[in-house]
Amino acid sequence: MMTDKQKESPGGTAACPSDGTAGSDIGSGIHRSSDLVRPGERVDDLQRAGLRIIQDPELFCFGMDAVLLSAYVRMKKARRGLDLGTGNGIIPILLSDRTDCLSLTGLEIQEASADLAKRSVALNSLGDRISIVRGDIREADRIFAAASFDFITCNPPYRQAGSGRITGTPAGNNPQGQRQENGQSKRDSAPDQTSGTCGIDPRAIARHEILCSFEDVVRAAAALLRPGGHFYLVHRPLRLAELITKLCTGGLEPKRMRLVYPHVDKAPNMVLLDCVRGGAPELRVEPPLIVYDGNGSYTPELLEIYYGDQSKN
Repeated sequence: MMTDKQKESPGGTAACPSDGTAGSDIGSGIHRSSDLVRPGERVDDLQRAGLRIIQDPELFCFGMDAVLLSAYVRMKKARRGLDLGTGNGIIPILLSDRTDCLSLTGLEIQEASADLAKRSVALNSLGDRISIVRGDIREADRIFAAASFDFITCNPPYRQAGSGRITGTPAGNNPQGQRQENGQSKRDSAPDQTSGTCGIDPRAIARHEILCSFEDVVRAAAALLRPGGHFYLVHRPLRLAELITKLCTGGLEPKRMRLVYPHVDKAPNMVLLDCVRGGAPELRVEPPLIVYDGNGSYTPELLEIYYGDQSKN
């Protein structure tokens, strides 16, 4: 499975490693019967600590960028963490294994995605550590107390508003709130009239800065991080100069940076950043992360990020 964001550009990397056999990919879709899983949805095995996630193919499914971002977090003993624009909750769920953080929160504006995230939290019995809050990033400083988080993560929309082609079938073309499932019409929950998502394709919201800009993300992170807290994000290298400028202006000093290359001889297609609120100016550029080796197989480091010690078995 390709990450929805990475499908937009050449050289995108696969959302998860596989050996090419059916069912080996994290996104291959393991269907289960459960009170938490609704028709048309699937349960994907994250192949890490027994974690699973509920996904709806008609919404925005997670990709490699979310997995790499969760692995970039280096605050194992943090007390409180927040994921801005959490989607189906993939990052908090992965962080529940990767960190010892006592309280993880996901903020998501889209009702359907927030509902998926809540059910995935329940599926993993993580309700004591993860909470999903429905709300707007632009109003995050009114939802949460100032300087109340030790770290914040964000996998934001990569494309600026008005740039590129908005792909997918716009929800506005289906005003009755219905979708097709196996030739049958399936009615969704009533369109949200208050959050600004009514009539907008949820995949477009995830890819494009329709409901929030990068400035909005920076403003929210700066307001909610404690002094010295860390802000972790993944984005596109094409916007790197802009990203660093806006982060520094917002008081979030980039301290670590790592570029992700699909192949060693190709241009990078992702950048990982670790920023500190009120940090001193000093940026350490880390060794590149290569996804595929010369034979087209996933590199040992990538497999280690996904599966931990399982990759050595």
